[in-house]
Amino acid sequence: MSDPLGLIGNTGNIGGVGPGGLSRSGGGGDDSAGGPSFKDVLMNSINQVNKLQKDAETAVEDLATGKRDDVGSVLMAAKKAELAFDMLQQVRNKLVDAYEEFKQMRV
Repeated sequence: MSDPLGLIGNTGNIGGVGPGGLSRSGGGGDDSAGGPSFKDVLMNSINQVNKLQKDAETAVEDLATGKRDDVGSVLMAAKKAELAFDMLQQVRNKLVDAYEEFKQMRV
């Protein structure tokens, strides 16, 4: 069987998931493989969701005060913020579930 993604036999990232994924380094910054740490990816995602929520809030305020008359773009901004928050909340739920499962493990 062929390996179109080049994942089989790739031993360059033992100890991590791969570029942009989990790594062994516990601190901030880039790890030795050159990808961002999990903490950095998570914080970046939180900041992006926060920005989308602020943009949606600003768009709604602009529509209410008459600075904007395009209802479609306001609805689009609000829906983007809602979907981004829902996705972040699902990631949080999965992390909490994984942590709870980890706590139950016996070594």
